[in-house]
Amino acid sequence: MRLVFSAVLAALSSVILLFILLPIATTVTLQFFNFDEFLKAASDPAVWRVILTTYYAALISTLIAVVFGTPLAYILARYSFPGKGLVEGIVDLPVVIPHTVAGIALLIVFGSNGIIGNFSPVRFVDALPGIVVAMLFVSVPIYVNQAKEGFASIDVRLEHVARTLGSSPSRVFITVSLPLSIRHILAGAIMSWARGISEFGAVVVIAYYPMIAPTLIYERYLSQGLSAAMPVAAILIVLSLAVFVALRILVGREDVSESQS
Repeated sequence: MRLVFSAVLAALSSVILLFILLPIATTVTLQFFNFDEFLKAASDPAVWRVILTTYYAALISTLIAVVFGTPLAYILARYSFPGKGLVEGIVDLPVVIPHTVAGIALLIVFGSNGIIGNFSPVRFVDALPGIVVAMLFVSVPIYVNQAKEGFASIDVRLEHVARTLGSSPSRVFITVSLPLSIRHILAGAIMSWARGISEFGAVVVIAYYPMIAPTLIYERYLSQGLSAAMPVAAILIVLSLAVFVALRILVGREDVSESQS
């Protein structure tokens, strides 16, 4: 019975894995039959400029999420207070909002006549800051929830012991809580960065320009067809996969180092 159960689990799991892998693998492998177009896209400076802009904007949004999201994650993991459920719901809200709706909401706030955009010296519409806030809006729940899970996994008695030894709350947070939850924080940052790279709907509403990779692929698909969009999509898939795997390996090595120390 155990063997049958394991076989069923493996079969059902393989369906999802195949569902994820097949479109990605097909997109990349088809470029071998259209290698000239792939080389043309790979040698296009405009394509690489767009990809670098995408990664750079996603990195900035991730850093903002880490700086401002880490304290929030710690509060949600360690404290009980009236309205905590509401705060957690607010954090998760961007996950359920359609991304075009998110873009419109951001445009209302950060647009030229928006609540913030009207008074801010920073331009958001069709500018890099607009891309950053769009990426941040859709990716910050991923980071906060991952970091919250990390803080919640720490035995609170370790923090209490540090407090009894004379450490201040801030020192306990920096020397005990952060190091013990660093794996979750790094994993959350990686996933937040990856989510920012993949965003399209919210970005295209508030900042169509400067283009990011999803916008460029969409524009080439509309103007030139699938054959023009596929090479850029393949480049982004391969490059993102390489960076993502490298970051995952780096986090894994840090986990090994922690276990050996």
